[in-house]
Amino acid sequence: MTFHREGVATLVLVLVLGSGLVAAAHTWLPEWAFYVVCVGVAVVLALVVNFFRMPMREVGTLDPKEILAPSDGKVVVIEKVHEPEWFKDQRIQVSIFMSPLNVHVQWAPIAGTVKAARYHPGRYLVAWHPKSSTENERTTHVIEGEQGTVLFRQIAGAVARRICHYMNEGQILAQGDEVGFIKFGSRIDVFLPVGSEICVELEEAVTGRETVLARFPNP
Repeated sequence: MTFHREGVATLVLVLVLGSGLVAAAHTWLPEWAFYVVCVGVAVVLALVVNFFRMPMREVGTLDPKEILAPSDGKVVVIEKVHEPEWFKDQRIQVSIFMSPLNVHVQWAPIAGTVKAARYHPGRYLVAWHPKSSTENERTTHVIEGEQGTVLFRQIAGAVARRICHYMNEGQILAQGDEVGFIKFGSRIDVFLPVGSEICVELEEAVTGRETVLARFPNP
């Protein structure tokens, strides 16, 4: 387990402000209040360290037919939908909701070539709002692999207001490569070919880079 680079600035800010609060409390407040401030600062520091943790995980599969979960979280949507931006046809959408306690790193669900890496500014509706997939700040990433093509979106929520993504069009990815980070909770939408074998169920907790989300249909 390591600390993610996206959290360094936040950690430094918490340390500086927390040290200042502790020093001020020691100077100006009674002893009991000083200890309350110390506990509060310690709790905030622990939450920041927990949120930006970066687990060291083995890739869950090397089978090109298998599609890994790109993030931690809970499966909240499995349905057939029309995907209007890239495929412009029917796809199976699997959505993963991340709470603030989940690991917020994203990994490549398959190996392949990045065909699209787009950032879309937008609103900050709650992540479970029906329009959050099309109106919130989000990215669109398309990876073309040996067995098929997967599109997935990082979607900001009411609290998550910074999406970080590390993919470029034309880039070659291995399955499980780190491709992004969303700060402070949101969701991931994954769009799969119709006929894919879905390997998870609604409300199931998944682990990014390890859980097999689905298998491509036979050619």
